[in-house]
Amino acid sequence: MVRTRGAAAALADSGHVRVNSARIRAVGRMVRQGDVITVALDRKVRVLRVKGFTDRRGSPAAGRELYDELT
Repeated sequence: MVRTRGAAAALADSGHVRVNSARIRAVGRMVRQGDVITVALDRKVRVLRVKGFTDRRGSPAAGRELYDELT
């Protein structure tokens, strides 16, 4: 979706992120397993369901295993 935490924070600050249908503006909002995240990008909307978390940073492929794409 985005490459940096700063870019993700900017999306949330500008109102382009929803968690369980509620628009968020606080970048520190907790996300739980099973939450549905909607992100409005330039020309695309992505809807994701959180499957899990990891303690360590990993590869992009490992990151994709942590959510289901619903769009």
